[in-house]
Amino acid sequence: MRYDLQIIASWIEPGAKVLDLGCGGGDLLGYLRDRKQVRGTGIEKKEAKVAQCIAKGLTVLQGDINEEIEDYQDNSFDYVILSQTLQQVYEPSKIILTMLRIGRKGIVSFPNFSHWDVRLQLLLKGHAPVTPKLPYEWYDTPNIRVITIKDFQTFAKRIGIDILRQVAINTDNDDQTGRIVRFAPNLLATYGIFLIGR
Repeated sequence: MRYDLQIIASWIEPGAKVLDLGCGGGDLLGYLRDRKQVRGTGIEKKEAKVAQCIAKGLTVLQGDINEEIEDYQDNSFDYVILSQTLQQVYEPSKIILTMLRIGRKGIVSFPNFSHWDVRLQLLLKGHAPVTPKLPYEWYDTPNIRVITIKDFQTFAKRIGIDILRQVAINTDNDDQTGRIVRFAPNLLATYGIFLIGR
């Protein structure tokens, strides 16, 4: 399981009710179900990923998270997770506020676009950076937003949500291992992870 998902899993209490938005192949949901007896549901757009989840015995709905999330009632979940997907969302404030309407807490993670490698490529090469964590060219990337750790902190204040916990991480090439970055996280971390509430 990816290192950022390991940290997210460590923040969730056993037996919690969880919604994972953009759950991919269900690695996090499966882990939470098996290790923490979490009651989990996922929403995933890609049919092949949904099939992987179903093969693992997970409850997953195929659809667009921006639309499907609206169908849930207030306080339906303990946690709503949006992992490495915020940079692909058209209306970030809408989805974040909806997450906190249907869940007591939200967990958001995203690639940090102000990592030194990204900055250096832009400075020295003068074109959109391509890194192991951001492996796409500008013309084929699913990312429509450029987010930094500092940007998200400012955004949270602007829309009136609380950051309850945050961690910056730097992952190794396989994303399975990594380390927490405490010094200059906006410069040195590849990902930011935030526990949010109201």
